[in-house]
Amino acid sequence: MVCLDPPETMSFRLAISHYWHDTSAEERKESMSSLMVDFIISLDGYAAADGWPGFWGMEGPEYLSWIKDGENEHTALMGATTYRLMSGFAAEMPDDPGVAALSALPKVVFSSTLEAPLSWANTELVNGDAVETVKDMKRRDSRPLHTIGSLTLCRSLLGAGVVDRFRVVVFPVITGATGKERIFDGYPDIALDLVESRTFDGRLQLLEYVPTVLDGPPGVGG
Repeated sequence: MVCLDPPETMSFRLAISHYWHDTSAEERKESMSSLMVDFIISLDGYAAADGWPGFWGMEGPEYLSWIKDGENEHTALMGATTYRLMSGFAAEMPDDPGVAALSALPKVVFSSTLEAPLSWANTELVNGDAVETVKDMKRRDSRPLHTIGSLTLCRSLLGAGVVDRFRVVVFPVITGATGKERIFDGYPDIALDLVESRTFDGRLQLLEYVPTVLDGPPGVGG
């Protein structure tokens, strides 16, 4: 019998588990203030689905080992919805290793609805423009920046051209009837230069790109 998670629990598990695998130490030396947007998706581009277990029930030992071995020396960026969800989990299960590790990291929340001070440790609230703030952070901060969840925030950062890496792990499921949180709706046209790919457990496909926002379809106009 499969134990099914509620959608919000599934989204949390997807986000916090995948989140830890950052760029390598060598890459951080080359670009100490880069910004990574990172998602787990179904083949049809959903972040979660009603009634499905975490990882759509398809995580395997190779993928889980890759997550466990990931780097985590970065600053987490998120919006208000993700903050409310994940800070709630942090309050409920502070001794969970993944939650405790995330609580220890510096975190920045972009919101016009939350009020300072925030209850989650090591969290800064920014109610100004997220794009301009991230540009400033990239200029002055030593840690890499890494989004967690926060579809609206990620869409804004990608559209503004401030994202250095865009990474997805594609799970071979189509959740057209039950899918929630479509990731790519509202995106501009973006060209993606593949810089890394691999397959986990013979079925999960990692794709990592350098994104370039386009003014329009290539080859059109003139």
